[in-house]
Amino acid sequence: MNKVELIGRLTKDPEVRYGEIPAEDGNTNVSARFTLAVRRNSKGDADFIRCIAFDKAAHNVERYLVRGSRVGLIGKIHTGSYTNKDGKRVYTTDVVVLELYFLDDRSTQQDPIAPEGEDFLIPDIPDDASLPFR
Repeated sequence: MNKVELIGRLTKDPEVRYGEIPAEDGNTNVSARFTLAVRRNSKGDADFIRCIAFDKAAHNVERYLVRGSRVGLIGKIHTGSYTNKDGKRVYTTDVVVLELYFLDDRSTQQDPIAPEGEDFLIPDIPDDASLPFR
């Protein structure tokens, strides 16, 4: 089993990248990387966890999250390595986001969340007499 559950705040604005090759469904591949500060104890110590989201989750990260945003996530640990420009092997550990939860109060967000291009109208609600239940 490989499952991680975290709650924390973004340390800086997410870094979003778009792939050049479209995915099988015709959408452009997108990823969003961010670092989550997760409190370790009551003294204020924190762990800084690198996270990466793909596709729809990445679009939501790009649209709604900024430095300081509080989020919860469920993901899985992914390890890897690469050779840096000095020729040294660098090992990485990231959390791949599977589920993302926005934990900030909507009233404290700078831009309220609403679908783009749609006007929301409050429907006329009939009086109690015409409702099939009471």
